[in-house]
Amino acid sequence: MRRTTRLQDVPDLPGIRLHTAVDVTLLWHATGVELGLDDAPLPYWAFPWPGGLAVARHLVAHPELVAGRRVVDLGTGSGLCAIVAARCGAVAVTAVDVDPIARAAADLNASANGVDIAVTRRDVVAEPPADVDVVLAGDVSYEESMASAIHRWLALASAAGVTVLVGDPGRTYLPPGLARLATYEVHSTREIEDATRKRASVFTLR
Repeated sequence: MRRTTRLQDVPDLPGIRLHTAVDVTLLWHATGVELGLDDAPLPYWAFPWPGGLAVARHLVAHPELVAGRRVVDLGTGSGLCAIVAARCGAVAVTAVDVDPIARAAADLNASANGVDIAVTRRDVVAEPPADVDVVLAGDVSYEESMASAIHRWLALASAAGVTVLVGDPGRTYLPPGLARLATYEVHSTREIEDATRKRASVFTLR
């Protein structure tokens, strides 16, 4: 990770830095070697994604959403949303990801930003909703089966009184019926998107 990424400022989020891919092809190959896979998954943890950027921007604009509260960042990737939640005053932040390199990236990025977060591989979607106050879910609607399972779990969490914030630029499997809270224009990269600027919204469950 240190060899194939560069610690860079995140646009529109002053003071936040992430280890970001410089050459995605090189990083993809290194990921496959590290995991012992010929066909490694896209190193999604090496970029800030539009949905996560929207959630992060929304937390900066509304820190009261997480200040003094217990937060879970679902599918944390780079750890961006978890890091911003911690910077905004959350009392406990847990970053969840099943990808071992994403968990390492979240740890590394948290250290680079001077915050403490707990990082776990637990498949929380297979468990009852977590006993927390807020769940963040940035860009979790790009694959059908995953999106379906996650949004069912988010609905259960919301019904249990948890505040759910979903960030998404309009992915195919974003379910209908969500309440839009805000829309942000965020920076992106053609390594993972079709444009260098995207509009992404933050939603909650009704």
